[in-house]
Amino acid sequence: MLRAGGGALPAASAVVRGAEAVARQALMFAGTARVARPVLVNGAAGVLVTVDGEPVSVLSFTVTEGKIVAIDALTDRERLAGLDLSALG
Repeated sequence: MLRAGGGALPAASAVVRGAEAVARQALMFAGTARVARPVLVNGAAGVLVTVDGEPVSVLSFTVTEGKIVAIDALTDRERLAGLDLSALG
């Protein structure tokens, strides 16, 4: 399952279910201009995605029995701007 929060409007949020559908949707976080680096999100495995050094999304993973069973993605630029990312520098 992939839960994405893109902003204050409910239409900016989405839930995607099923491994194939999640994998397809997750490809939108990839791209040659994007840089992904591992981070801890509330103590759990995650990824910070940046473009030109600016954060565009943060993904956290729920892992059960060695498998990713859920991904939570924050893509709201206003909320991302409010995060303290100084420890990542």
